[in-house]
Amino acid sequence: METIDIKFISPKNILIILPLLKELNTHTPDNLLKERLFEMTLQHYKCIGMFLNNELIGIAGLWFLTRHYCGKTIEPDHVVISKKYRNKGLGKKLFEWIYNYAKSINYEATELNTYIENTKSHQFYENEGYKKLGFHYLKKF
Repeated sequence: METIDIKFISPKNILIILPLLKELNTHTPDNLLKERLFEMTLQHYKCIGMFLNNELIGIAGLWFLTRHYCGKTIEPDHVVISKKYRNKGLGKKLFEWIYNYAKSINYEATELNTYIENTKSHQFYENEGYKKLGFHYLKKF
């Protein structure tokens, strides 16, 4: 029988997410991704992994914030289910874990960003009850 386990990935093991992270982020060099991941673990960030029989098949970074308009919120970031495991209900299972965890620590909401070209994610998030509130802008220096 196949066993799905969702749990936090310790900061010392954070690099195990790189193969899945690269499915979403194809432009950032590996050395820079590694550097940023280590730095993120020192901030208000944790990462969860979805394991199938001890194989990492999904990830979601979680940012912990308080916002004036929604209160204490967890922001899922770089959510990826391995290509060969998509369309099997695993994303829904991953988000159920996130919602339950957020509620267990008295958080009030989740919010997220998604890439404009990632239209499959838009449909998934809308099916999960997320509402579009605005635009996310970026200015690099």
